Amino acid sequence: MSATPLPSSGPDGAVALPPPPGTDMTGICFRDQLWLDTYPLDRNLVFDYFALSPFYDITCNNESLRSRQIHPLDMSHLTKMTGMEYLLSEVMEPHLFVIRKQKRESPEKSSPMLAYYILDGSIYQAPQLCNVFASRISRAMHHISKAFTIACSKLEKIGNAETESDAVASESKTQKEAIDLKELKRIDHILSSLKRKIGAAPPPPPYPKGYVPPSAEQEKAPDDVAASEAPPQLDPILDQGPSKRPRFQ
Repeated sequence: MSATPLPSSGPDGAVALPPPPGTDMTGICFRDQLWLDTYPLDRNLVFDYFALSPFYDITCNNESLRSRQIHPLDMSHLTKMTGMEYLLSEVMEPHLFVIRKQKRESPEKSSPMLAYYILDGSIYQAPQLCNVFASRISRAMHHISKAFTIACSKLEKIGNAETESDAVASESKTQKEAIDLKELKRIDHILSSLKRKIGAAPPPPPYPKGYVPPSAEQEKAPDDVAASEAPPQLDPILDQGPSKRPRFQ
């Protein structure tokens, strides 16, 4: 007979007893290989095998029937009693057996408390639904938090890369502007040296004899000339209407 985990010893050397039935015992399992090698595991003997485990409560009604040499799963006797009892709810011989722990208040009314299952000879306590939901939600939150952490690290790397690229672009732009400024100074120096060599421009030649230069009043801008030469706008009714009307004879 074996159970996992094994009982631990206390400070005084005494062996610690397993937790009482009805508490959270989802972290342990029970298996008696000697019993399994001796007896077949079926619906008739499965309760005797379950009674060897720490999950079994000897104060149940089933134990009272066993003391009177009655099959502990006989529903004709269990329904006449009140209190805590075990019931075989699901059977898939020889691999799976589900035993439900419930509290009977009347022959027709009972309240389920816990469930146990025997899988290939190993006995486990089934977790409650609220614990399953809490575990799944906790696991999902862990993976979501891990995903956000990885995403944040990726975004920081992208931001650093963009900052480095912007810095390189600004440096190249500054270098380009410096090169253009040097080129501009060099061209100014060449033009100033040419101007000193060639000298100032000569004055314009005089007007020929008899030529009168136009006055400022006679000079008009091209836009003013074009505006003065443009024909006046025609009225579509007075100027064009009668001539465009058809004549009927």
